[in-house]
Amino acid sequence: MAFPDLLEQVGDLGRFQVLQTVALVVPVMWLTTQNMLENFSAAVPSHRCWTPLLDNSTAHASIPGALSSEALLAVSIPLGPDQQPHHCLRFREPQWQLLDPNVTAANWSEAAMEPCVDGWVYDRSTFTSTIVTTWDLVCDSQALKAMAQSIYLAGILVGAAVCGHASDRCLPESARWLLTIGKLDQGLQELQRVAAINGRRAVRDTLTKEALLSAMQEELSGAQAPARISTPLCTPGLCLRTWVCMLCWFAVGFTFYGLALDLQALGSNIFLLQVLIAVVDLPAKMGSLLLLSCLGRRPFQVGSLVLAGLCVLGNTLVPHEMGALRPALSLLGLGGLGAAFTCASIFSGELFPTVLRMTAVGLCQVAMRGGAILGPLVRLLGIYGSSLPLLVYGTVPVLSGLAALLLPETKGLPLPDTIQDVQDQVVKKATPSTLGHSVLKSTGF
Repeated sequence: MAFPDLLEQVGDLGRFQVLQTVALVVPVMWLTTQNMLENFSAAVPSHRCWTPLLDNSTAHASIPGALSSEALLAVSIPLGPDQQPHHCLRFREPQWQLLDPNVTAANWSEAAMEPCVDGWVYDRSTFTSTIVTTWDLVCDSQALKAMAQSIYLAGILVGAAVCGHASDRCLPESARWLLTIGKLDQGLQELQRVAAINGRRAVRDTLTKEALLSAMQEELSGAQAPARISTPLCTPGLCLRTWVCMLCWFAVGFTFYGLALDLQALGSNIFLLQVLIAVVDLPAKMGSLLLLSCLGRRPFQVGSLVLAGLCVLGNTLVPHEMGALRPALSLLGLGGLGAAFTCASIFSGELFPTVLRMTAVGLCQVAMRGGAILGPLVRLLGIYGSSLPLLVYGTVPVLSGLAALLLPETKGLPLPDTIQDVQDQVVKKATPSTLGHSVLKSTGF
């Protein structure tokens, strides 16, 4: 009898597991809503330069004749690249000649224009106030918005490291891990606790130290000390898995937060887009749980990442006039990233032994947070080319998905408990090819 048999005795799916799931899911739900809040608290409303003719009542009253607001706007603000009033420039002096229908505003010299030295006027019909309108994070200061998002995401990473030890106190320790590293007494207490919460008091009374020793003789014989953080990065048989998993997690955080925190770039109605993200993301994650058991871990990880990257790259070829196709491709890409995240969470846990499983998964989560921090900053590349951020957002998942081909399939395999178990799996995988090579060599091929 091994640990799965013990877990079945104390209850592998009961009240204890339900309480654990609720304790983990509820905080994550609140964190996710806080992350996506940036789309609204940092929304960029339509804006233009403050001008005396339009925004100073005294100057407006001194204008001879009755001119409409559109006429005053035309003589005060030049047209931008989209043939709409420029967001960051104004005329130094009113260009009254533009009121003549025979005069066209072609190319204006820089001497005729100046930046918004007196501030901006914002359209407050949708958002009465955001951090952008409060701090004027537009034009030359627009990079500060992306930096603010990255700083917030960096705070999540630091907070997880600082408060992680405290959270270990909202949850019991893994009994399997305690037994694997030789902490028999603590592992026994956790198993007895699980049995009691699941209503298996008779089993709890029969769980003794002697029973554990006899039941888990093989696992306990290979008990190891807790692994260091460098162990999965340097140990043969584990280092490749660790780096590839970290790359996959990095790609998910990098592209997801780069796109999801800038919904205004995908379409004008960010409220509808936010709802559609939920509509796409939830089925993608739930469906991925079913597909994982059918397709396997590695093919699904590769396919979801490559699909997400190709959808993002496809947007670089879609004209801006095709307003519906661009958000559709982006939403499909975000759905693929959601499925990739679900797969990575399961796949990574199955790739590493119990003695360092959470250490390795923790490194992967750090990589994802690092990607999330860098994601918003990539949008700053848009000043060199409007499609450049999308090229970066799309290329990273595609390359990460291809790198996932280097990982072994774990579907249907028992969870490894020790580093030796993983290394034995690597040896068994290599043995058939070595044997085949010997056979071919002996037959003269």
